Amino acid sequence: MLLPRLRDLREDRDLSQKQIAAVLGIDQRVYSTYETGKRDIPLNHLITLADYYHVTVDYLLGRK
Repeated sequence: MLLPRLRDLREDRDLSQKQIAAVLGIDQRVYSTYETGKRDIPLNHLITLADYYHVTVDYLLGRK
């Protein structure tokens, strides 16, 4: 599942994939696969990112 908002949120804050991967405790290459939709992002990572960016999981998923 492609989540373009992940990239937008990261870039809006001038953060690198490596920095966000560190927040999640994963390798940058794994995080990259989340942004490109090559791998589904686990629910616990979605929740962590929603908290980190101060948005809802629904927002990350593209829901209103």
